[in-house]
Amino acid sequence: MYLVKTPQVIQNLFPNFTWRIPSNEKVLYFTFDDGPIPEVTPWVLEQLASFQAKATFFCVGENVRKNPEVFNAVVEAGHAVGNHTFNHLNGWTTDNIPYFHNVRHCANLMNSVLFRPPYGRLKPKQAQFLLRHYRVIMWEVLSGDFDSNVSPQQCANNVIKNARPGSIVVFHDSLKAMDKLKYALPKVLEHFSKLGYRFDKLQEETLVNQDGGLAKSA
Repeated sequence: MYLVKTPQVIQNLFPNFTWRIPSNEKVLYFTFDDGPIPEVTPWVLEQLASFQAKATFFCVGENVRKNPEVFNAVVEAGHAVGNHTFNHLNGWTTDNIPYFHNVRHCANLMNSVLFRPPYGRLKPKQAQFLLRHYRVIMWEVLSGDFDSNVSPQQCANNVIKNARPGSIVVFHDSLKAMDKLKYALPKVLEHFSKLGYRFDKLQEETLVNQDGGLAKSA
């Protein structure tokens, strides 16, 4: 069970996490989790380039180590990258110290203060520690491309119906999501482009807390 759109009340409960980038401009922040992999990530880069779009890729360290050329292609294309742990660990089911070591192991492969916990799951002590070193990036809209019960059309509609200016949107550049992503991503890019939106990457200097205060460097 998951929520396609994170309610404002949940965003307000965790103001130190970044859920969206409040904006009066027509801008969306697409993020891609779980890559990079050669079967999907290069295709994503092609789609983004065709719409002059920038995005943020939350990378699993193990995939970065296995596919350095794909990771380098993401960076060279001007996209942002973030830490998604080395082994896609669930914080709720992982002891704190091993979790921190896993995050650091991934951090050794990239230069980024952006961190997204797999499944969005962190224990309170994990969150307290990580917030001292990273900007913890959650999301406002889930495409649902990881869900085998969601059709490609519904995946696209999840974003089209729920994204608003400043929304952080989650897709996955993974084998599991590939079929739905290949339908939904072009549809979503085309839809919002026609509405005059641009697509930007997350940058440390533009990240803000829910109270409107500027994020501080980790």
